[in-house]
Amino acid sequence: MYKIGLFSKISQTTIKTLRFYDEAGLLKPESIDPMNGYRYYTTGQLFILHRIRSLRQIGFSIDEIREILTGQNEDQMIAQRRQELQRRLEQASEQLSLINQYIIERKEGAIMKYQAVIKDLPECIVFSKRVILPRYDALFEIMPALGEEITQANPGIACTVPEYCFNIYHDREHRHENIDTEICQAVTAFGKSENGIVFKKIPSTKAICTLHKGSYNDLGAAYSFIFRWIAENNYEITEPPRESYIDGIWNKENEADWLTEIQIPIR
Repeated sequence: MYKIGLFSKISQTTIKTLRFYDEAGLLKPESIDPMNGYRYYTTGQLFILHRIRSLRQIGFSIDEIREILTGQNEDQMIAQRRQELQRRLEQASEQLSLINQYIIERKEGAIMKYQAVIKDLPECIVFSKRVILPRYDALFEIMPALGEEITQANPGIACTVPEYCFNIYHDREHRHENIDTEICQAVTAFGKSENGIVFKKIPSTKAICTLHKGSYNDLGAAYSFIFRWIAENNYEITEPPRESYIDGIWNKENEADWLTEIQIPIR
């Protein structure tokens, strides 16, 4: 057996740490001399000490290590820690991508017109109708009529607050004509589906988003920016793009004041 000083040198662990592990109930000395209080350790305890240090390096707290050493929920705790580290790694990767893009934007001249932001789009109930738009300005006729039809069929239907009105573009690319479009409005409850209008739940998803201010005819520049960002940062598009309409003809007289958010689900 070894006195605590020699055991400290063999294990390359400070005497202060060994005393702390003793008090915390993680590693008790093999024996304590009742006459002088000297602590004695064995080489077999090196395995326990190595395990403690390994678990500390993984990131476990003293209380968690105590549970593991007593055989409680080790597999579950290891799995939870692994998932936590994976989430943190994904978050760090996203932040690194955004930093790199921000640096590029500054080099290209202050901050460019568009910036990319990663968001978690919430789960929502929507009523929707899929149509082929001959051109974008056809929305000005179709969307009010669709809203009126829904209201008549479902007089008690209510939009979510804040409102979430968006289109899903199933072409997966920006087009100017014959656009395969699913018009969606988030509502608080399911209603009656008829005449091609359906109610459904859209699950939450992660998306890369950018804001576009101005005419819908100029949305192509925003799409070019965001598709380039996705390619340069090694993301994969998982669902068709969405356009969320924040300000438009219904509340802004000047087309230059219209505000649209492009949302592209990614992983």
